[in-house]
Amino acid sequence: MAMVLLNRLTYPQRLFVWLLGYSLLLVGCFLGFQYHREKEFKIEELNSQLQLINEHILDDISAGNDVVKVSISQPHKFSELRVSIIDSIGRVVYDNSLDSFPEPNHLSRIEIAKALKEGSAYTVRRHSESTGNTYFYSATAGDNRYVVRTAVPYSVSLSELLKADFGFLWAMGGVTIAMCIIGFFATRRIGLHIMRLNRFAEKAERGERIYDTAPFPKDELGSISNHIVRLYANLQKAVSDRDKEHITALHEQKEKERIKKQLTNNINHELKTPVASIQVCLETLLTHKNLSDEKKEAFLNRCLENTERLKQLLNDVALITRMDDAPKSITKTYVDLSSIVSEVVDECEPIAADKGITIKNEITDSIIIFGNRSLLDSVFRNLISNAIAYSGGSTISLRQIPSPPNRITVIVTDNGCGIPAEHLPHIFERFYRIDKGRSRLLGGTGLGLSIVKNAIILHDGTIIAENDKNGGLKFTITLPVPSNVMS
Repeated sequence: MAMVLLNRLTYPQRLFVWLLGYSLLLVGCFLGFQYHREKEFKIEELNSQLQLINEHILDDISAGNDVVKVSISQPHKFSELRVSIIDSIGRVVYDNSLDSFPEPNHLSRIEIAKALKEGSAYTVRRHSESTGNTYFYSATAGDNRYVVRTAVPYSVSLSELLKADFGFLWAMGGVTIAMCIIGFFATRRIGLHIMRLNRFAEKAERGERIYDTAPFPKDELGSISNHIVRLYANLQKAVSDRDKEHITALHEQKEKERIKKQLTNNINHELKTPVASIQVCLETLLTHKNLSDEKKEAFLNRCLENTERLKQLLNDVALITRMDDAPKSITKTYVDLSSIVSEVVDECEPIAADKGITIKNEITDSIIIFGNRSLLDSVFRNLISNAIAYSGGSTISLRQIPSPPNRITVIVTDNGCGIPAEHLPHIFERFYRIDKGRSRLLGGTGLGLSIVKNAIILHDGTIIAENDKNGGLKFTITLPVPSNVMS
């Protein structure tokens, strides 16, 4: 029953009950021991006083005084003192409280037998057959074969005298109450901490998120609890990060699949036009064999143009697929960006001159970066080719501008018509065309700017397209420069 009631209490309450029981048992044992010790001390003190009287009487007998004329000249504080003298064979030869001496042999009395054996003895409380009273006896054996026994009536006053001092008991009671109060707050503090840690463990077992980040007290138990909470929080964070990475990876995988599907659809769509054109030209040549040489040459030239377009489209698709699927396989070395730009400008200048466009290359200083020469060549070749084909301007400029530390920034601009603002966010998308008919007519594949964007990203750089305030389109390219090169 007690255990059932105990189990209904909260943990701090049970902890306090156990501590209270332990404290009361400890204090009770100490008080019992101290009470017995103090009572024994008072008994020994009373016995010592009576022993002094016994010794004095024995000294008188040894001095030759008659046994029956014994006088108690030793001062004492007892109002009723019984004195008996017993010889070596157990006969009472003197008793100041009796007119006639008792005949029974007194060697069987406890105090007498022990005094004859050890020299002195006492009995705390024993009933006298001779007087009918109860006495405290103290006996002393002398060398003259006599035993002197003094006795004090065991009255209420003597009983009170032999009791222990209850002031000590009250003091210990006060100490016990103080211990219980301190124990209550101590066990409550510890119990609440353990209950809080237990609730945390239950939530952790259920896998719940722990939002209670209030620290535990600054003690050993609090330190252990804080370590456990931090470990679980780190575990939760690791699991959360893992789940986020998994979701991100799935999203990236789905996005790649979507892009591949879109790329495949777009490639199919882009291939239809040149293939259809080539098919029409060939069918015309086969079915109309009497065509003039001039028309035959025109059809063959159209086939050649569409074949070149197919070739360029396949090359662009292969390059962009390579950047998507195996970016780590693209090797990088230290290259001079100004040299790459210069070579591209030299190759594009004749085409630009045919259209009355001037290319101004102001990038003359050596710029060493860590990258892939072929991809960087594609970046500037596509930007310049697009400006020549679509800008409608007369000038294309390339220059370097001040940049943050360990970065270089290159600007590619033209003074053409620019593009409508609503198209700017989409120009780097694959197969995105502002004027589809005009782009195909000029042989564009729709992948040039997408290749530019992906190539810049593979070099840990950025590219921004915007309409220049002076007219035309401006591309701002920022690329990292190795610190060892900068130094």
